[in-house]
Amino acid sequence: MNKSKRIKIVFYIYIAIVIKVIIFKYPWEDLKAIMDTWEKGVILEGLDTANFTLFKTIKMYINYSYKLNSFENLVGNVVVFVPFGFLLPYIQEKSRKLPVLVLNAFLFVLGIEVFQLFSAFGAFDVDDILLNCFGAVLGWILYRFWERRK
Repeated sequence: MNKSKRIKIVFYIYIAIVIKVIIFKYPWEDLKAIMDTWEKGVILEGLDTANFTLFKTIKMYINYSYKLNSFENLVGNVVVFVPFGFLLPYIQEKSRKLPVLVLNAFLFVLGIEVFQLFSAFGAFDVDDILLNCFGAVLGWILYRFWERRK
């Protein structure tokens, strides 16, 4: 198996893990209970708990860092997308350009967040989009550094 094929497999496994960890993080019984409550009213409740204000959650984590698991949440949202930014340029040549990579990361993360918004399998947070995309950019920087070393 050639290097390109191995990288694609690693990337797709990574994407599957991200979806499992972010969207399907709860036990099946809990997800089933959530799905049993799906109806228009419950789904619209997601809009009430969603954060559409940039930096709102980030500021909260900073202000209450002594009470919350702020470091894990902030750093975790960044770190989880570093592999996205590192691996995607290897399997999609257009993503070697930063704007294309950021657009791909944004669309993937937005899809996850919108799914969470309407499924109640999590909460929509615009700050997650920002932090995840920042992680992808860091991964792209690592990719560029790695390629220049060769």
